[in-house]
Amino acid sequence: MTTTISSTMSARVWLLLILLSMLWGGSFFFVGVAVGELPALTITFLRVSIAAIALWSFAFVIGIRPHLSRQVWLAFFGMGMLNNVIPFVLIVWGQTQIASGLASILNAATPIFAVIVAGLLLPDERPTPLKIIGVTIGFTGVVVMIGVPALGGTGTLLAQLAIVGATVSYAFAGVFGRRFKTLQINPIVVAAGQVTASSIVMLPITLYVDGVAGIGDVNTSVWASIFALAILSTAVAYVLYFKILEVAGATNVLLVTLLVPVSAVFLGTVFLGESLGLIHLIGMLLIALGLSAIDGRLWQRLKPQSAK
Repeated sequence: MTTTISSTMSARVWLLLILLSMLWGGSFFFVGVAVGELPALTITFLRVSIAAIALWSFAFVIGIRPHLSRQVWLAFFGMGMLNNVIPFVLIVWGQTQIASGLASILNAATPIFAVIVAGLLLPDERPTPLKIIGVTIGFTGVVVMIGVPALGGTGTLLAQLAIVGATVSYAFAGVFGRRFKTLQINPIVVAAGQVTASSIVMLPITLYVDGVAGIGDVNTSVWASIFALAILSTAVAYVLYFKILEVAGATNVLLVTLLVPVSAVFLGTVFLGESLGLIHLIGMLLIALGLSAIDGRLWQRLKPQSAK
């Protein structure tokens, strides 16, 4: 029996999506601080390993004692590769070569690939014309808000393709992660399991490529960014991610990447005193319009009713 995922989302899910976008929006800043002193693989390993410790600690404190089968652990490793190891390494390495604005735009293409991948692999998430239009409008809003010149920013083509590769991996992860609902595993355990699997995969690779030289010389601000990246942008964010994935589906959870630039601009305006220009407002309006089309409810109400 196939479980049907509604194309619309409740107000609670939209609020969770906005909160998730704020947590992931901060990750670009935290990575930007860390890449100045640490290599890409080391940042990725520290991110997932610290997140794993935090999530398992929290799970045990609140009384969760899961008994996980071999099948579940294999699923954790598959999810960890698609949702952490591959995209994190590609994004962190890409950000060493291209500006964060361009990286944000490329990352915002995730829902486009999500619509394609979910439409091909999940019978209950076939893309409607309205959803495709919404994704297109939303992505246009991201480009407008961050700035069209960012599309021609400095950096190698390979680095830009790395970010795109990460978005494709995220799209497949959204589809793959649907199996955890069938397995009836708590979202906290799913989040902890997949970052644990990612840590196991990353440890030997990181030690072989990066070693441990230089970690002791990292300054306090970099360590603060690493812990914020691990705890806020990974541990807490993935609990929200798997909860949204469980109730709203693969395509809808990845809409968060359209909201991430909005959150980044909002946080910069509130906490860093950055100015909010007209172009930002136009971009946000386009993103809001695109998201409303993807959700569909408002547009359905505006459709002329057929004559009875």
